[in-house]
Amino acid sequence: RICVITLAEAHPLLQSGKTIKNINYQISANCSRLQNKVSGKSKRTCLFIFQMQGAQFLTELAPLCRISSSDGEEYTIYSCIRGRLIEVNENILSNPALLQEKPSTEGYIAVVLPKFEESKSITQGLLTQKEYEEVLLQRRSSAS
Repeated sequence: RICVITLAEAHPLLQSGKTIKNINYQISANCSRLQNKVSGKSKRTCLFIFQMQGAQFLTELAPLCRISSSDGEEYTIYSCIRGRLIEVNENILSNPALLQEKPSTEGYIAVVLPKFEESKSITQGLLTQKEYEEVLLQRRSSAS
């Protein structure tokens, strides 16, 4: 039920051979994702239930970070789902190449926990790997 936010395979940073210069979790003057402090307990029953305090609430359009490439391009990475920000990956700050070398494992951007009531509708709205690949094919054909 947790969502790990990563760069998509088709993201320009993974396709064009760009070099990542900087990752910034400072979203605005008053909002830094690095200031997200989650505390609480987990209780084991059939599921893990998290009681969180201090976790930032994100909407689908909430920016998580900004990534700058060496060619001057800047990309804002959005949450894309509603939920509580559990963790940001601080390892990519000191080693930004992880985003490109291991985007779906050690190079993840953040972990978000959707509300339990919303988690089913969120997962039902996601594309399968096959659907995602079909969308990419359609984009490439229409761009040609």
